[in-house]
Amino acid sequence: MGELLRLDGVSRDFGTARPALEGVSFVLAAGEMAFVTGHSGAGKSTLLRLINGSDRPTAGTVIFEGRNLGRLDRRSLPAHRRRVATVFQDHRLLPDRSVFENVALPLRIAGEAETQIGKRVRSVLERLGLGERAAARPHRLSAGEQQRVGIARAIVARPSLLVADEPTGNLDPQLAAEVMQLFAELPQRGTSVLVASHDLFLIKRMRRRTLVLDHGRLIDDFRPDEEGAA
Repeated sequence: MGELLRLDGVSRDFGTARPALEGVSFVLAAGEMAFVTGHSGAGKSTLLRLINGSDRPTAGTVIFEGRNLGRLDRRSLPAHRRRVATVFQDHRLLPDRSVFENVALPLRIAGEAETQIGKRVRSVLERLGLGERAAARPHRLSAGEQQRVGIARAIVARPSLLVADEPTGNLDPQLAAEVMQLFAELPQRGTSVLVASHDLFLIKRMRRRTLVLDHGRLIDDFRPDEEGAA
């Protein structure tokens, strides 16, 4: 697998007593799914913001698909965010739009033809078990359905990488497992996945590479396959 994302000595200092991130380095391959975990305040969300272009490092480099994200200008950010999609814990759905319109939004912003938008949105909704909910407004959906709509919106534009910030924090264990299974299927469809989560039980069940942050430092890069996992 080729290299998709590389962090070299990345730090982010907000001027507080301790940097949010300090000297973080790792590589994520194309077609890989991995987790980032650590205590509250360990730097997980800051890391994801650096990757999706919402923030820039104080030191070090974030390289995505060969491009230094620290050098992106404002005009380049929309294109980058189509390559790196984000799933949030609170869904961030537009309450006055239907499920279909929420999912179609990234394609409309990108200027896709309406015929293609319809096909792509219907396809991803069916894949996520939401085909019959296309006309519903978000407040009519369960928490699990809302999270799946957020995932559908993130992947409809076929990004290279999906980053998810505590995506199962508001879900019961069964729904959390279902969401993680959806994520696990994405690399086979061309989208790598990086999930920030403090749910150690769920992470252990997934048996995927796990990056461990502690007070902004990367203290472990655990790979179950290298430990004899099936």
